[in-house]
Amino acid sequence: MLPIAQTLSDMTQTTTNASDCLNVFEYEARAKTSLAEMAYDYYSGGSWDEVTLRENCSDFSKLSIMPHMLVDLTQLDMSTELFGSKISMPLIIAPTAFHQLATADGERATARAAHRAGTIMTLSTLANCSIEEVQVAAPGPKWFQLYVYKDREVTKDLVQRAEANGYEALALTVDSPILGRREKDVRNRFCLPNNFRLGHFDTGPLANLPDDVADSGLAAYIGSLYDTSLSWKHVEWLSEITKLPILLKGILRADDAALGVKNGAAGIIVSNHGGRQLDSAPSTISVLSEVVEAVEGRVPVLLDSGIRRGTDIFKAIGLGAKAVLTGRPILWGLATNGEQGAYEVLEMLRAEFQLTMQLAGCPTLKHITPDMVRSKTPFWCK
Repeated sequence: MLPIAQTLSDMTQTTTNASDCLNVFEYEARAKTSLAEMAYDYYSGGSWDEVTLRENCSDFSKLSIMPHMLVDLTQLDMSTELFGSKISMPLIIAPTAFHQLATADGERATARAAHRAGTIMTLSTLANCSIEEVQVAAPGPKWFQLYVYKDREVTKDLVQRAEANGYEALALTVDSPILGRREKDVRNRFCLPNNFRLGHFDTGPLANLPDDVADSGLAAYIGSLYDTSLSWKHVEWLSEITKLPILLKGILRADDAALGVKNGAAGIIVSNHGGRQLDSAPSTISVLSEVVEAVEGRVPVLLDSGIRRGTDIFKAIGLGAKAVLTGRPILWGLATNGEQGAYEVLEMLRAEFQLTMQLAGCPTLKHITPDMVRSKTPFWCK
């Protein structure tokens, strides 16, 4: 196999004083210099030609914000509530894998950044730190992102541990019964350093990615362990074994969203896995309105994939999202300056969103209405 970094010090370099970064894109540029090529490619890459990856961001630019003028902005409130937890802004940390590739403290650092920012962290099934370690690392609301394993007892154990440790919701990822073809990971033969593991598991094949395959080790792991029969029956089964609200993450169609509500989903996350699964799937912002319409207000609709600016958050809220999730920007913050870097990214996006609300004449989230977001051209006109 190709040589890879074997220690954390090989995977990252220490970078300090990231506060001079002016936006998320500068954090990414800084992170690229501090991450090993394999780690950066894993975090940043998409599937096949990365069409969806690009359009997740570029389609936000096809929307205009129509501001109100002469609005009293002396009392500004960006807070919202989800499943009993009030958060300081409608921005949540999306689940992403292997945070120790970015910083030694891994997902523990992410949890502390989320707590400081007053928002929710969503912990990945593919985390380097365990459910228990992350819960101990910081107070504050947390969700658990769930993949369904062929061995239902493995899945059941994860769900029960999340519930027992105070996690407040499950984000069931429904778009990944198999892994999309991520060519950068194939070329790099992506795997983890020998001293890394999947934190929710102690030993054995569940705890480690294979490093002896002529492909991506992650693809081999998922191909051998994830349940490719994933269907609505699994949503019903999960509802029977947990009291936690179940959010379906990966919905892109209005009819699937309606079916989700019919089958007991407590929320819908409009997501295409950050452009890492089916390439040429639509950008999430381009389908958000039709999903919101199909749900008819029965459950909250959230959006992830492509959030890079405060204006993106505003547009998603205007088109009906209760909140948005962001993933890669948090990784760029972690890689740049650990917990502090992730916190700075959250605060930067908060400040941008606040300024957008003020300039658009919206003192609260309820003032961000659909008429304030206008399409410049139809999404199908390029």
